[in-house]
Amino acid sequence: MGPEYVVPKTQTLNIGVSQRDINVQISEGGSGKSNLVYIHGFNGFEEWPSFLDEFEEHFRIYVPSHPGISNSTGLDKIDDLWDLVLFYEELINELNIDKTVVIGHSYGGMVAAELAAQLRDRISKLVLVDSLGLWLDKDPIPDIFMLTPSELHKMSWLNPNSNIAQDYQNSFYNDLNQDETNLERTKTLMAIGKFCWPIPDKGLEKRIHRINAPTLLVWGENDQIVPPEYGYAFQQQINRSTLSIIKESGHIPHEECKPIFIETIQKFLIDE
Repeated sequence: MGPEYVVPKTQTLNIGVSQRDINVQISEGGSGKSNLVYIHGFNGFEEWPSFLDEFEEHFRIYVPSHPGISNSTGLDKIDDLWDLVLFYEELINELNIDKTVVIGHSYGGMVAAELAAQLRDRISKLVLVDSLGLWLDKDPIPDIFMLTPSELHKMSWLNPNSNIAQDYQNSFYNDLNQDETNLERTKTLMAIGKFCWPIPDKGLEKRIHRINAPTLLVWGENDQIVPPEYGYAFQQQINRSTLSIIKESGHIPHEECKPIFIETIQKFLIDE
């Protein structure tokens, strides 16, 4: 008989650590003995990115929504990026996690990198996917807060008209009318902008040397938001890091090139 799998579910977990009184919407799933935390990007709360299905047997998986996004509260109770990192440390404590793999995409990668620099002995492995956090003057990151939804969508994909791209875009706003969709988009950008506006450079370069977890950097070759040059910059500054460039992919390789993405992650997390 094979292992008993836990069906992914979404619940609201009350965080009472440090008197924060913050409610976090978090998805849980998987039946493995090791832990994995996935930190989502600026598009919105991915309740359960489908690539995680491939890792349920090996990990107990947690997917939290950032404060102020979806049904997570507490944006007003977090002062700055450093306070956000402490909040995620408290969340990990609340989940009774000792050590964990952390995967962060885009803005979530920026948070994941900061968390790995802070919790040096508790992050077993780190995966940064097309991550924000550094700044290169010769390759500036576009101002995502000034782009229209259509412009941001076009820049996020190698093929923005593909079924994959369209389905992904629509998945965040199922069952919402246009006014509700616009409100959710505004809430999401406000929540992220508090910590990475006007540019997503809040001094990670001063702390990045503290990351000692084995690190995999995954980048879409055609990313127009965080170009692959940033992947090389991360690789130069993180010891024990490996960079994997995924061809024919933009800013969201875990959807646009899912089979290759899964294979790449699996080699790093499981097969090594």
